[in-house]
This record gives sequence, structure tokens and C-alpha cells, in this order.
Amino acid sequence: METIRFDIDADGIATLTIDVPGQSMNVIGPDFLADLDTAITRIASEEGIKGAVIASGKDSGFMAGMDLKYFGSMLASADGQRPAPTAIFDNVFVLNQLFRRLETAGKPVACAIEGTCVGGGFELALACHRRFVGDSPKTQLGLPEILIGLFPGGGGSQRLPRIMGVQASLMYMLQGKLFRPAEAAMLKVVDGVVPQGTALAAAKDWVKANPTATTQPWDVKGFKVPGGAGGFNPAFVQTMAGALPMTLKQTQRNMNAPIALLSAVYEGITLPMDRAIRIESKYFAKVAADPQASNMIRTLFVNKQAAERGARRPKDEPKAPTTKLAMLGAGMMGAGIATVAAQAGMDVVLFDRDQAYAEKGKAHVEAVLAKRLGRGMTPEKMAATLARVTPTTDYAALAGADFVIEAVFEDVAIKAEVTKQVEAVLGADTIFGSNTSTLPITKLANAWSKPENFIGVHFFSPVEKMPLVEIILGEKTGPAAIAKALDFVAQIKKTPIVVHDSRGFYTSRSFGTYVQEGAELVGEGINPALIENAGKQLGMPTGPLAVSDEVSIELGVKIMTAAKKELGDAYVPQGSDDIMVKMVEADRLGRKNGKGWYDYPEGGKKHLSPVLGDLFPRADAQPDVEEVKERLLYRQLIECARCFEEGVLETPEDGDIGAIFGWGFAPYTGGPFSHMDTVGIAHVVAVLDRLATAHGPRFAPTAQLREMAANGATFYRPVPSRAAA
Repeated sequence: METIRFDIDADGIATLTIDVPGQSMNVIGPDFLADLDTAITRIASEEGIKGAVIASGKDSGFMAGMDLKYFGSMLASADGQRPAPTAIFDNVFVLNQLFRRLETAGKPVACAIEGTCVGGGFELALACHRRFVGDSPKTQLGLPEILIGLFPGGGGSQRLPRIMGVQASLMYMLQGKLFRPAEAAMLKVVDGVVPQGTALAAAKDWVKANPTATTQPWDVKGFKVPGGAGGFNPAFVQTMAGALPMTLKQTQRNMNAPIALLSAVYEGITLPMDRAIRIESKYFAKVAADPQASNMIRTLFVNKQAAERGARRPKDEPKAPTTKLAMLGAGMMGAGIATVAAQAGMDVVLFDRDQAYAEKGKAHVEAVLAKRLGRGMTPEKMAATLARVTPTTDYAALAGADFVIEAVFEDVAIKAEVTKQVEAVLGADTIFGSNTSTLPITKLANAWSKPENFIGVHFFSPVEKMPLVEIILGEKTGPAAIAKALDFVAQIKKTPIVVHDSRGFYTSRSFGTYVQEGAELVGEGINPALIENAGKQLGMPTGPLAVSDEVSIELGVKIMTAAKKELGDAYVPQGSDDIMVKMVEADRLGRKNGKGWYDYPEGGKKHLSPVLGDLFPRADAQPDVEEVKERLLYRQLIECARCFEEGVLETPEDGDIGAIFGWGFAPYTGGPFSHMDTVGIAHVVAVLDRLATAHGPRFAPTAQLREMAANGATFYRPVPSRAAA
């Protein structure tokens, strides 16, 4: 066997050590399934084998889920068409049958878990008669498939509820929430938490002591699901009756997998396991056959991991980790960057013009760390992390820094002054990164003697929570700067995308259209509540008016005013410009002053302001919600397409990752480019033409989109050469 080492000790206990070659983490693929089949046959048929233990031969952990290359092959046929759900069912049910054979082999089987055990790996563990896990605080267990558009398809949706009860298991599966060892033991998901490195010995001891423990609880006559199940059980009925509307509300009816999971649990929980896993496989195949799943897997898992592993990093550049960071600006953004850098083990000089501001920045670091005490953070670790942050107003303190990030006020002149002061201390050979959300990097780089060493490093607020970093290349940015920035992002465990220079770059520019279209709709007299609900039903985290308040209406006007001044006659006015100015003139600046599109009463709940009806009189005829959703969606899609045509984006992968993790673009689509591919470029062009006719040239399709539609091309297949930018 290539993926499993099979050893039998003197007590007749077989140890199956999983070590999939060529993989950093064990995953389920065709070779593993074949080897597991062989191993189960031996366990069941050889009299000398008294029981078995399954363990991992890798230091990275026990096992993750299915090899996504293998899963992808299930979803592709020779003619390029997606296979029918029945074909996917045939493949998936093989896995379910294997796990079922394991738990009914007539021998006790225990699982020894050290490190990560998730997805299909955790479903394998659930099929064992006992589970022992090492007590490492880094170990995580569970079924996170829902987060990438799937749900547990290897028996997990049937075994976990039978172990911990329907209500509790649904809470974990519907959120993709993972267990730590102690939590898993408390919920009886594992049977023993033992000192790290001793799980194998504990599992062997149990098998040796329990030679007749060969039957799962659910295979014993009279078994009852913890907490009850079935149509005549009040608790079960109440759980399922509440779970469906809550799930529909949270997903806005956009996600396939959560509803399929609820159906599989509801239908399978009172049936014998052999029938239950068939039902699970049926629903899993239906979900997997829809493009939604493959789009989400591609962006949220495959391409995200590739980006984090350096897909866009210049291959010939040596590794350039940051040891000492010069962090310029101690406001919320600078303090947030200082926090994640210090947590990653870097020394951070936190610079500001005023010592009180610099100290306040360090206090922010302390406050963030304090909230994590008891959740992986100890007082000793907190003290060591804080000691790495040095607040200062002295440029000389920056000496020895090997990377600079600037996050001072969004003004070209102020940034240029700070940049020159830093170069005087560190020299132009140091890589300089500017955290700006809109100002062109090429222009900012003029203040650094070697613009090839100047790069944009755009973080999102709050830095500690937001996963994306947008790396922006100026016209002269060189490979050493790209490598340094990407290595820094890897150190702080964020997800990078790489884009080219443009006012607003990719994320701010494209996200801004969502806010702008919301304002345009208000200006046309559309009911603000309709606009907000349409945004949420579209799958956005919040409505365009609410998010406009959060980022500040006043800030949007300042950015617009600066762009007008900078571009002159080249500036293209938007209908939303006058609307936003009118809001600022009415002193409605956003949440910052307690009144924007919403009112924020002290001690009360925010609500859409009745003043909006006076500022923007309500139109007699209101559109339906689908029309509003379409406008909010396609205004974003066309801007993303423009970024691609202009070369701001080089790849659709960066576009999809940046949209979902940068501004919360509807995750169920897999991102704007995946969505356009799925509905068809010709359809996208037709909708945009209709919207442009009705609402203006901001919706006009790009020349590249028209060319792609004519040629049947998609963003993820080879596309025609770009129109000249």
C-alpha cells in the first residue's frame, strides 16, 4: 500500500499509519481509498488481528478532507460538461461504504489523533469505535465543509448527531465550527484527551482491553439519539422547525449546502445507518453538481491557499522575512498592523509625530492581546509580545528596520514628507510599503529615491480580523519589493492579492460602486429600506447605506473631491457625487457623528433616518427587489471587469479572492469573475446593455466583455487578448 503502513504487533493489534506521499497533510484520494479498502479487508478477515488503531505518520496532523484535485475530477467529464448528480453519487458513496465497512468489520477500531483532524479525516475518526486525541492547544477537529459550499458527505451528517445530539451538532456543522480537544471531550465527540504524543498508546491500550467492543451505539437495537429524534419527539421537531427559518435568514436563501444538510439530517436521523448514509450521499451529490460548490471551493480553498503559499511571489527572489518593522502612524490602522506584526514575532517601532499618540497605539495592541487571554494567549506571551512594540517620535529609532509600512494621513504631501525623513535614516535600499486605500502608488513612490523599492500594502480595518492584504505595484516596483511584501503577509498569516496601480486600486474602486449605486437609488427616490434589504438578499454583509455610514460619508466626499482635483477634466462625474455632498452639507456624516443614512440614538438601536424622505423625496413608483438587487450586483461586476481589462488585475483568481475577503462580495458566487463565468458572459453583456440604456453609461459593457461573449470565452478559460488600456 502506498498511503497506509500496515503493522501488526505481538498483541494482534494492527496499526494503520496514514502517510499520503507528496502531501504536506494527509488527504483522501483514490490511492488512499484503495489502500483503506485493502486494510479493512485484512482487519475483517485475518483471525490473528484482534483490533486496529488508525494514526497519522505526518507531523502536520491526522488528516484533512478530500484531495480537491480528486474531487475536481469528479466534477469534470471528458466533454467539459458537469456530470449528473447520479455520477457524483456513485463516487461519493464509495467513501461512505468504506467507512461503514470499517465500523462493521467485527473488530474494535480506535483512532489516535494528533494535530488537525477535519473534514473527511474527522468523518473517518467518527467511524471508529473510539477516538483519543493529544492535548495540543493547536489541535482542531470538526466538519468545516459548509464554509466552502459543501456539507459533510462521508457520514458526518449522520454520525455526529447520533453522538452529540441533533441540536448541538447542527450548531457546529451549519457554522463550520471546529472543536478544541477539551471541548470535543466535553461533548463526547472524542473519548479521551491524553498528553500530546501519547494518543497512539492510549488507543492501543483501549483496543487491547476491549476485544468485544465491535459495534457502534447506533447499530445496537434500541439506540436513541441524544436529546431525541423523529417526528413525534417535541425537542427534535422544535429544533428542525427553528433551524430552517434561521438558516434561510442567515443565508438569504442563496446557499445550497445548509438546506441540503438540514434535509439529510431530518430524513436520515431515524433510519438505520446504511440507509442514512445513502440519503446523505444523495444530497451531497446534488450540492456538488451545482456550480456554486465548485466556484466556492476554487476561490475559498484552492486559490486562497495558493495565494497564501506564494503563487504571485517572484520565483527567483530569496526569502526576505521581516525582523524589525518600522510602522509609521499609530492610528487604528497602524496600531492594528503593529499588533499582527508583533504577534508574528517581529520587533515593531511604532512611530507617530506625538508621543501620546504613539503610546495610545501601543495601548491598542495591549487591549487586543488582553481580549485573547485564555484563548491561546497567556500573560507571559502577552508580555513578550508587548515588549516587541516600541512607541516613539524619534526617526532615529527606526534604524535597523528592514521593512517600512506607512499609514499616516491620506495626503500626498504629508506622506511624501514622512517618506523622505525615513529614507534619511534607513536608506533607499530598504523596502517601503504604503498603506493607502486610494492614492496612486506610482505618485507616492516619487518621494523614495529608488521607486523599485516602493510598494503599496493595503490593509483592511480592523487589521486583526480582516484576512486580506492588497499588494499594489507601482509602475517601477521591482521583484525584491514584491517578494518582501508577500513574505511579510505570509508571516502575519494573511491572504494576499497582487494588483497594479490605479486610483482606488481594485478593492476600494470596485467596492465603492456598491456604495455609489446605493446613493444613486436613494437620489431616485427609492425606499432606503428596500435598498438595504436588497443588498443583504444579494449576499452582501450589509446594505450599501449602512456600510457607507461605517466608512463615513464625509470620507467618501473627501476622496471624491481629491480625485476631481487630481484628474481635472479627466474626472468622470457620478450621479452619487451630488447626493453624498448633499448629505455632508446636511451634517449627516455617518456613524462618526451619530447621523448619516441611519440615525444612531444614544443607548438605542440604529434605524434608517426619516430625514431621508425630506432630503430625497420618495418616488411614487417603486421597483421590485429583484431590480434593485440586479443594479447593486451589476454595478460591481462591471467595475471588476473594467479593472481586468485595464490590467489593474492580472488574474481572475486575485479578483475573486479580493472581492470576497476584501469587501464581502457575495461568497456563494465564488467571486465576481466566477459568477460572470457561471451565468455566462453573453448574459452579463445583455444585462449590462439593458441597464446602461435605462440608467446610464456606468453600466456599459467593456470591449473585452463583448469580445469574450462573441467568442464564448470565460475568465477562467483562455480569453482573447486584452483591449489596449
